Amino acid sequence: MTGKEEFLGERMVAEVRRAVTGFDPESELGETQAADLTLATLGELSAPSLFSSIRCVIVRGLENLPDESVAGLLDYAAAPSEEVALVLVHSGGARGSGVLAKLRKLRAVTEHKCAEPKSSEFPKFVAAEVRSFGGRIEDGAIEFLLQAVGQDLRALSAAAHQLVDDFPGETLTEDRVKQYFGGRAEVKNYVIADAILAGQRVKALEELRWSMDRGTSPVYILSAVAGQLRSVANHAAGNRDGNLPPWRRDSLGRLARGWSTSGLGLAIRAVAAADADLKGGASDPAYTMERMVLTVTALREHAR
Repeated sequence: MTGKEEFLGERMVAEVRRAVTGFDPESELGETQAADLTLATLGELSAPSLFSSIRCVIVRGLENLPDESVAGLLDYAAAPSEEVALVLVHSGGARGSGVLAKLRKLRAVTEHKCAEPKSSEFPKFVAAEVRSFGGRIEDGAIEFLLQAVGQDLRALSAAAHQLVDDFPGETLTEDRVKQYFGGRAEVKNYVIADAILAGQRVKALEELRWSMDRGTSPVYILSAVAGQLRSVANHAAGNRDGNLPPWRRDSLGRLARGWSTSGLGLAIRAVAAADADLKGGASDPAYTMERMVLTVTALREHAR
């Protein structure tokens, strides 16, 4: 699996996992980073367990595969076990392109590309997402949604899901989308929250300032951050919501991996302090929010 579009890549990984578990509910799932991959670890990951011989092995960051492990991986990929689904994830950059070129020549290897979509392809993506959740949407509604959310696939998918859930059986019109997102901008808040919890300080600050400059209440934004932080903390503690769509669970898993338990605790305190300041009539809400962003993103960096 190659490409820079992380959301599409994670969705494809989730589809492979579902296919494997659908074939054998007792199948084993394994995951590792390519930087840690050796022939021995690959053998351990792909070896059958006492309960099932079917395995799904995800190797992330293929571009970081050590030189001494290349030959072993290629040998395995040339004659893979029929009972193992091996998924190699490459970010799509130039690094590791030599390994990709060799893998592409192997008959047993199938490449799935997760390229960043062109601007002209986003309307089709939105329409397809709405259909996948069982809804219908008009062209004008798609255009407004793209203007409100921007070209963020994860946020667009979340918006499509929320709209279909809130207006079941209805065709989503422009008025419906404006009714839902025109004033509150929850989707934008979701993007801000994800950027903060991913430690993307610059993006989080840019999105925060953009949203507040356009009149979004800092209380709404902070509420989204608090909700997402609770979800990440619950996921990290093993309290998984089985009703969440696979891509959402994967998203929470990625965010949780960047946090320590103590870091999450301090982040929750920082968000609570910001909430108290805002509701207590902070003299400068923008400063309160920016301080919260800097504090939380720093906590994530230190937790690595």
